[in-house]
Amino acid sequence: MKLVSSMVSGHPQWFLRTERGDYSGHGLKRSLGLDLEPGDLTSALAMTRGFLETLKEAETRVLQRGVEPDASHLTLLAPVPRPGKVICVGLNYRPHVAESQMDVPKTPVLFNKYQNAVVGPNAVVSPPRDATQLDYEAELVVVIGKSASKVSEDAALDYVFGYLNGNDLSDRGLQFRQSQWLLGKTADGFAPMGPYLVTKEEISDPGGLDISCKRNGVEVQRANTSEMIFSVPFLIHYISRYISLSPGDVIFTGTPEGVILGQPEDKRRWLEPGERLEVAVTGLGSLETVIGPAR
Repeated sequence: MKLVSSMVSGHPQWFLRTERGDYSGHGLKRSLGLDLEPGDLTSALAMTRGFLETLKEAETRVLQRGVEPDASHLTLLAPVPRPGKVICVGLNYRPHVAESQMDVPKTPVLFNKYQNAVVGPNAVVSPPRDATQLDYEAELVVVIGKSASKVSEDAALDYVFGYLNGNDLSDRGLQFRQSQWLLGKTADGFAPMGPYLVTKEEISDPGGLDISCKRNGVEVQRANTSEMIFSVPFLIHYISRYISLSPGDVIFTGTPEGVILGQPEDKRRWLEPGERLEVAVTGLGSLETVIGPAR
């Protein structure tokens, strides 16, 4: 199943995307009488017991009964527009570690972004005026579906709700201005996600997905998530040992080689206004982002 989010009457609302069209949570609750929490997806995940199973029932019913979609021409937000936590993993592919001229980490390198960084597909991201070394990072993003604390690696995927594309936009000048990466990682718009969330039953193995990034139509990154140093189950296990995860939290799982930072200094051509990026992970559609003028 696929879920998208859009703004309705000034508030983010989730929609079930089907072959017939998009159905709002409000519409599904009204027409089918199902116990669904409409509105923001993070709230729906937290407040609807058995949300995934109820969504499956809703999809079956609307298709069998020929229920007409109640939405059209949505302007999409990030599928999870208000995640409680945005946890990111750095240096999680060996070739990317090598091109970054850093040591292979013995444990996951964690940092965070905030809600201000979250934008949806086709967003125009205008970096800060002194962000002059803007870089792309194609990533698989994991969406947590239920509270997770100190979970085992074997059970970790039970806590996943779904997956989506992400682009960990980074300004390298700001990132390495000091020892902490925060400034260069979480400026406004630096966490594009989308275009939709794919629920976990459609992704049999998050460790076997192709991942790519195109810059103005030219492929600049290409890898497979099997090349991760730390797998998705291990990341959930490791993070939840120290940080309790909640429904609607998202984890950016790291980027492969091919970023601008990894090129020789005299070959680096940082992102400029007007450039278009396209991130694609197997089964998750394509996330496009446009770089806007500095603000």
